[in-house]
Amino acid sequence: MPGAVVCLPTYNERENVERMLRELVRLDVQVLVVDDNSPDGTGAIADRLADELAGVSVLHRDRKEGLGPAYLAGFRQVLHGDADYILEMDCDFSHDPADVPRLIAACEQGADLALGSRYVEGGGTENWGLGRRTVSAGGSLYARALLGIGVRDLTGGFKCFRRAVLERLDLDAVHSKGYAFQIELTYRALRSGFTVEEVPITFVDRKEGTSKMSRTIFLEAVARVPALRLAALSGRL
Repeated sequence: MPGAVVCLPTYNERENVERMLRELVRLDVQVLVVDDNSPDGTGAIADRLADELAGVSVLHRDRKEGLGPAYLAGFRQVLHGDADYILEMDCDFSHDPADVPRLIAACEQGADLALGSRYVEGGGTENWGLGRRTVSAGGSLYARALLGIGVRDLTGGFKCFRRAVLERLDLDAVHSKGYAFQIELTYRALRSGFTVEEVPITFVDRKEGTSKMSRTIFLEAVARVPALRLAALSGRL
């Protein structure tokens, strides 16, 4: 799929990064690994694979700052090239690489932003307990209600953007660091008049490595949603 680049943020993903990169390059997409100076050697593994696999490159960052800053750094680098589509996905196989072509196809067929969704018909989760399902679904419902929008999976991080979306958004104004970043980018895209299509996916809990979710990330999302709504109401977004 010429013209598509997957931005793949990593921090301590040595168990997953090689298999993920090998599966993605078989899909004929380019991949930009954005590594936040992983102490487990993830960046070195990515460098080795970039030398071996066509279409793989690595952006090394000095320190871990969160998901949002890593993606923004990746977006800025990709936009210096000529990619038509820019994707976000996790490196831990909670997002299935086989779904990448479906998200790209949704944009090719007219969507400005295709969002892999757990909460539309045909979507779902695997290996999640009741508590995690409740927190995730409740978080999306909370954001939808406060922001007044219909996208069901606002916290989803498996996305394909048309290039024009990221070119139009003021990326310098995006300050969310954790999963609030996903809510904010989708909301900003909608506020800018872009269309969002939810593509059903199954989200599978990681089998290797450690989750990056924390209480700080959760609380940032809780606080950021009303701040985004206030910014929109005041004309600042």
